[in-house]
Amino acid sequence: MAEAKHAPSSRAPGGRPRDASIDQAILDAVLDLLDEVGYARLTVEAVARRAGTTKPAVYRRWSTLPSLVFDALTARLGHLKPPATDCTICDLSDAIKLYVAAFQRMPPDALASLLADYGDDPQRRETFMAALFDPPRIAVGQALDAAIARGDLRDDVDRDLLLDLLASLVHYRALFGHAVTSDDEVEQAVHTLLRGVAVDYPKLVEISRKKDGDPQIHHRHRE
Repeated sequence: MAEAKHAPSSRAPGGRPRDASIDQAILDAVLDLLDEVGYARLTVEAVARRAGTTKPAVYRRWSTLPSLVFDALTARLGHLKPPATDCTICDLSDAIKLYVAAFQRMPPDALASLLADYGDDPQRRETFMAALFDPPRIAVGQALDAAIARGDLRDDVDRDLLLDLLASLVHYRALFGHAVTSDDEVEQAVHTLLRGVAVDYPKLVEISRKKDGDPQIHHRHRE
């Protein structure tokens, strides 16, 4: 069972409503400072100063710096909804690209350091995974499941292996920060895998070609 959400209570001690503008200022300050100085040099003092508040005000809302960073990164990721268009190539490509773009807005050292801070506590690690790593896998998994249900993929396909291969396009470079995953690389990876596991790859290509120009879809057809 995952631990409770880190976000502060809506009420201050004594029953007064919590000032949401201070909460947001603190989260914004964390994100700005992560971009500027990184996780290792981030301090509660610096966050409070940037947010225009005090250390006690920060600690009343978040008991630890990692829990504050966790909520800030979760806020930056946001709630993403990839399109579902019945086009296997389009939906897989767009689900991956949507999350690649979101994770590229996160400092790589913050993800790796936060995972290390949470790694020694199973509940906290589960919370980290559920908020920051499961969403891309769920989105790509839904696109794969829809493709399987349509009969677009071979019966003997290893769904979980495909999911790991595709979702790693989001996680691997986001975690280690050694390179940026481009849209072209995402599309190349999707096409390379589908050539091996699709029942009728040329048919999937033709479907994706017909989707060109659809405003719901960001995928660009690869010749």
